[in-house]
Amino acid sequence: MIPFTFEKLEVYQKAIAFADSIYDATKTFPKEERFGLISQLRRSSISIAANIAEGAGRQSKSDQKHFYTISRGSLYECIPFLELANRKCFLQSENHQKILSKAHELARLLNGLIRSRE
Repeated sequence: MIPFTFEKLEVYQKAIAFADSIYDATKTFPKEERFGLISQLRRSSISIAANIAEGAGRQSKSDQKHFYTISRGSLYECIPFLELANRKCFLQSENHQKILSKAHELARLLNGLIRSRE
């Protein structure tokens, strides 16, 4: 099957990988966080890729930029959740740092994608 054009974008692939790492990391969180941090982190992380996909489906550059900006907001939303998870020792420090490193790389790529629509 031929992939959608956006699936070939490095930023999309990294967004999916980021969400995958969030899903893996949250598997070990306490069960009582199922409707708290786990849900928030998972929803915001997959929203990054979803908004890249939705933006790619829009025809005007301004519409595309709007969704790519929402995608960046979803990424930024993950940061305080990750910080709290780290403070509560739900995440090991090493894993926290790996995920943050992925977030920084993803932010750089998203910023480039947003600038390309100006």
